[in-house]
Amino acid sequence: MSEQKEKRQRPPQSQEEQPGTTEEMRPQPEDEMRNYRGCGKLADKVALVTGGDSGIGRAVAIGYAKEGADVAIVYYDEHEDAQHTKELVEEAGRRCILIAGDVAEEAFCRQAVADTVRDLGRLDILVNNAAVQFPQESLTDISTEQLMRTYRTNIYAYFWFAQAALEHMGEGAVIVNTTSVTAYRGNPTLIDYASTKGAIVAFTRSLATNLAKKGIRVNAVAPGPIWTPLIPASFDEEKVETFGSTQPMGRAGQPDEVAPSFVFLASADSSYITGQVLHPNGGEIING
Repeated sequence: MSEQKEKRQRPPQSQEEQPGTTEEMRPQPEDEMRNYRGCGKLADKVALVTGGDSGIGRAVAIGYAKEGADVAIVYYDEHEDAQHTKELVEEAGRRCILIAGDVAEEAFCRQAVADTVRDLGRLDILVNNAAVQFPQESLTDISTEQLMRTYRTNIYAYFWFAQAALEHMGEGAVIVNTTSVTAYRGNPTLIDYASTKGAIVAFTRSLATNLAKKGIRVNAVAPGPIWTPLIPASFDEEKVETFGSTQPMGRAGQPDEVAPSFVFLASADSSYITGQVLHPNGGEIING
């Protein structure tokens, strides 16, 4: 990555609780896929998107709806954000259900899948996307409580959702996991978070080979710095002010710039791709 002086991109801001809310962000993220035009790539499919209330998850949910899919949105407690996403999915002419709860709990993950199948009739696409991150300056500052919270949310939930989803998935089904650029280059203050993202890469590759003969594809997306509610809910005002400015493209990305990768991996356009990772990250070269 080229060395660039960090520059101010937005007003300094922070939020007290994760995963954060869209309403408090300035400027608002571009996560409504307003300029996206679908062409039926996911006609009559059913997708479940975790963390689908805002940010990348919202853009993915709307992109899927514009391609013809009904969508179940799993989220924590950001009810206003989730309701707005539901309205946008329905504006695209598709059904949408909201499922609130904590993906760090196995029973909830399994129930969310069951609710999706009960209310929408089937499950063709699983997007594991929900995550938390808690910056710490030192490894010794990471408590066991934080470590378990990060792992249960960021990787255990991926296992639980996939296990439950596979009971309803057949040939042609797809799983798309959200990993991160930090899985490849690490991050000195996000040690536990980055390690879960590395685990997601290995999980994706392993599950892809395990399910290939069943005709179920498993891939991942590794975003770089993307302007979502998780950012002001994770970092201090100074970090948020310059977030993304050191990328080769000189800025943070928008959720709308990431969602097309998820559409591609969910559709027949990627029918010969499994076990792979796409890298919408503003130009950072990643080998792996």
